[in-house]
Amino acid sequence: MDRIAPPLTGNERETLRAFLDFHRATLAMKCEGLTDEELRLRASPPSTLTLLGLVRHMAEVERHWFRRVLAGEDVSHVWSDKHDFQEAYDASASTRAEAFAAWEAETVFSRRFEAEADSLDVTAYFGKWEADVSLRLVMLHLIHEYARHNGHADFLREAIDGVTGA
Repeated sequence: MDRIAPPLTGNERETLRAFLDFHRATLAMKCEGLTDEELRLRASPPSTLTLLGLVRHMAEVERHWFRRVLAGEDVSHVWSDKHDFQEAYDASASTRAEAFAAWEAETVFSRRFEAEADSLDVTAYFGKWEADVSLRLVMLHLIHEYARHNGHADFLREAIDGVTGA
């Protein structure tokens, strides 16, 4: 996945789309060149957080917001029978191929949904908040979620092989 900097003068939709894709690409970049075993390394036990776990978690997050909330699909979690996003973090038996295939399938769906939406004002009811949420809010939420977890990815990658940087 190419990591392209967001436009400095784009409109709102272009900017949101670009920032979201930038953060998706950042997570992929943090995982580049590592083996399955390295992707499963925990930087600070007892935490189960790993780079592969972050990829799995973000697949669940994309799936939740775009498929369940915005598209109204009745789909289960990929890695949890209990609707628990945290279960995705435990990637001890996972592989790059499995985790990345799930994540990429969800990002393809998310991108298609966003591209086909008439506007950022498209809304859907979100039961947990008992309110409608807009595509704009979902995109901003995912940007926030990726940015936060990319900070975790920085520390995880540095602990694995010393690689740091954007």
